[in-house]
Amino acid sequence: MTVTTVKKKKSFIQWLKSRKGQQVTICIAFMFIPLLLLFVFTYLPFGEMVKFSFYEMKYATPVEKRVFVGWQNYIDVFQRSDCFRALKLSLYYIAGALIQLVIALYLATLLSFKTKGGNIFKGVMFFPYLINGIAIGFIFKFFYTRGFVFDTVLQWCGFDLENLPYWLRDQTINNWSLVASSVWRYFGQNMVLFIGAIMSVDAEMYEAAELDGANKFQQFRHIILPSIKTIVTLNVILSITGSLSAFEPSYVITSGANGTGTYFVIMDRIAHTSQKVGLACAMAVVLLGIIFICTILQKLFFKYIFRNADSEDETYDAKKARKKLEKQRRKELKLQQKGAV
Repeated sequence: MTVTTVKKKKSFIQWLKSRKGQQVTICIAFMFIPLLLLFVFTYLPFGEMVKFSFYEMKYATPVEKRVFVGWQNYIDVFQRSDCFRALKLSLYYIAGALIQLVIALYLATLLSFKTKGGNIFKGVMFFPYLINGIAIGFIFKFFYTRGFVFDTVLQWCGFDLENLPYWLRDQTINNWSLVASSVWRYFGQNMVLFIGAIMSVDAEMYEAAELDGANKFQQFRHIILPSIKTIVTLNVILSITGSLSAFEPSYVITSGANGTGTYFVIMDRIAHTSQKVGLACAMAVVLLGIIFICTILQKLFFKYIFRNADSEDETYDAKKARKKLEKQRRKELKLQQKGAV
């Protein structure tokens, strides 16, 4: 006589109380809550901003009184002289970002190896990044004021105050003065990121290169740069996109006066002073498109620049293997010589 046991199916409540059900519930909860917050505080406001960009409206305009203008706000962005001039100002900040990256990469290469006082220097250079952007704006506003810190230092070096320009008023130099404050603040952060990437490179690669007679510049070009190509690409993309959305230096130091109003400063003025919310939203969408296009172009550019990086890495891997083989042969020769004696 055979006894057959029928396995009862668990109800949903029973499965939910089981260990596996609780694991699945926790995973879904941890996944759902961040996605919900991301949607509510990021994607939903962005969708509303895109919708507002097609209307002529103020902040307090009721929904029924908003005037649909279609693409007119986007046309106005490119027709207004202040918007177009603000976009051209981004070129100053992009040039400053590239200079900043070159300085950061140069210092990172030096400090990645044993240098006296290197740790102190790293801390000093990284410290400006920890300071609040508004505070840095007030520091440089005082620094560039006529007859104050910068002018005093230049007078100690022999310059005449009457021959010095007004650093924040002269339109031939005031934007470079603001760019210098951004370079001072951010190059320490980029330097630390570069140092972390360079220190992860295998030290035996340098030894193999030295055996082949490579100088320091060749080691940098063929070992360091291909090895840190990911962090270089990331830093360039972040720096240039940040340059396109520069706000704090111009807003705090000069309030956008004397031709220093960046795109975000003009956008803030249009949105909050002129109360043209639809036009300001269109400006934000246009800037997003420009940043997206710049990011794609930069990726294509670095893909072309580093197209031979992988093959170069393989070459030095082969050199490293050859060096190990040479060491092994030397040991064998020494053992043979000892055995002969």
